[in-house]
Amino acid sequence: MSVETYSPDADPSETISVSASAAKHFESQLARSGHRGVRITLKESGCSGYMYDIAEVDEPASGDITMPLENGVQVYLDALHAAALRGTEVDYTRDGLNQNLRFNNPNATDACGCGESFNIDLSETSADSH
Repeated sequence: MSVETYSPDADPSETISVSASAAKHFESQLARSGHRGVRITLKESGCSGYMYDIAEVDEPASGDITMPLENGVQVYLDALHAAALRGTEVDYTRDGLNQNLRFNNPNATDACGCGESFNIDLSETSADSH
């Protein structure tokens, strides 16, 4: 078994990647709301354990990792869950009339049937520090 820890000095771009369509979506949402950035964290929820929590905010929470995107949008990552988010690809997709943010997280396991929640493989990451 290996345990991976997150270094706050690490390059934030090594934590998650955001597609151009997701960056444009965030930019559009922030323009409407008047907020300055997007905070991504995990919260305990659902039948499998966790779900993504996206909030429009004006500044990062204490200890957040700041990840500026090329279009000027600031993405703030909850440092508590940085290891669980590491490697996640955030995309904004359209399927017919449906538009959704999609998270391709290599650490996510055991998604529930409805797709709203998932578990984190804690043998590979130190995500659950609380």
